Amino acid sequence: MTSIQLTLLIFGSMLFFMAIRVPIAVSMFFAGAIGYVLQTGWAPFASFMNSQAFARFAGYDLSVIPLFILMGNFATHGGISKSLFQFAATVMGRFKGGLAMASLMACAAFGAISGSSVATAATITGVALPEMRRHGYSGRLATGTLAAGGTLGIQLPPSVVLVIYAILTEQNITKLFAAAVVPGIIALVGYMTAVAIYVRVVPGQAPEVADKPESMTLAKIMGVLPILIIFTLVFGGIYGGLFTPTEGAAVGAATTLITAMLKREMSFNKFKESFLGTAASAAMIFLIFVGADLMNAALAMTQVPNQLAAEVGSWGLSPLAIVAAILVFYVILGAVMDEMSMLLLTIPIFFPMVMALDFGMPKEMTAIWFGIMVLMTVGFGLVAPPVGLNVYVVNSIAKDVPMSESYQGVMPFLISDVLRTLLFLFFPIIPLWLVGFVG
Repeated sequence: MTSIQLTLLIFGSMLFFMAIRVPIAVSMFFAGAIGYVLQTGWAPFASFMNSQAFARFAGYDLSVIPLFILMGNFATHGGISKSLFQFAATVMGRFKGGLAMASLMACAAFGAISGSSVATAATITGVALPEMRRHGYSGRLATGTLAAGGTLGIQLPPSVVLVIYAILTEQNITKLFAAAVVPGIIALVGYMTAVAIYVRVVPGQAPEVADKPESMTLAKIMGVLPILIIFTLVFGGIYGGLFTPTEGAAVGAATTLITAMLKREMSFNKFKESFLGTAASAAMIFLIFVGADLMNAALAMTQVPNQLAAEVGSWGLSPLAIVAAILVFYVILGAVMDEMSMLLLTIPIFFPMVMALDFGMPKEMTAIWFGIMVLMTVGFGLVAPPVGLNVYVVNSIAKDVPMSESYQGVMPFLISDVLRTLLFLFFPIIPLWLVGFVG
């Protein structure tokens, strides 16, 4: 069997297992096992699994993942989302489409302490959707806004996607977090602009501005004060060098728990659910790590990734054209895989290829910029048809809104995503600007 045939067998096996509804992590494991055993036999395969699993999970850096997930679960169960939305709704209530914009602001703020797209979409939807429908917003705009807003949960630090990228590529997590700040803010502004244009171009999607918008109160301001304190403490400490990202995640989880307890929102059942949810999410991610490691090891032995890199290099394409092609591939792959699986499967193949190209900047900056580009692109798969996990999550809560309406609702935000991705592709200085201030 040639290396190309073996590679096709590995990928074909993975797609077959996924088609029969085998979990992605297990599909990758089975496909990798088939490729590995065919090339080496059972004894080397058993030896690899004996050492690789321990080597992967014994790393201290991986502990940052469950800690940030725990921080997000405490925020989800701690009643923080309601305060965020009430404050944002008061600020934006004087504008047409203001509640939709407020939902996006709440998603961004909540995402900055949760790091999860699905958790952000589900949590803010539970608070914002009833208010938006009560005020006369169409189901299309309401669900589309909340599904797209959920992606801000991974576009702003502490993004679990960025943490995994940093681990896979051995890059500085703090610098990657810094690089994500400006793109995340631009994403928020772009989404809010999309809402402002959409409600004016398409009539009947949002009500007119209220004559007497709600006034700001001290209670609403105090409601968001704990979130500001958590964000400043965690990321101020990380960027200021007071503690590592892992220590910052631990501090964030502890302060978020204290905040939830002070708000009297954290019952024992919610406390237990936070830990159980963290264990389930972390176990899923770590299992994907094992499956991806095995599959990537099998692919590496075929030498096809190296041959592919050499072949692409011989085409004479510009570095930007190659990166653009990789990003398009991520958009297509996002139709059948979640963002974690995509990263773990493809980064070991694409990252060395990109690092071999000359973009006219230091290699570390290239690695950080490529990470941000990948981060922007994997968000497409969370909202774009035919899958769009965030759309399914939001639509499961908004049971009266047809799925087709929700998909139409995310289209203005996908246009914003495309424009933003092109901006960062041609002007890398934008996401890299803050990195220079991080030691």
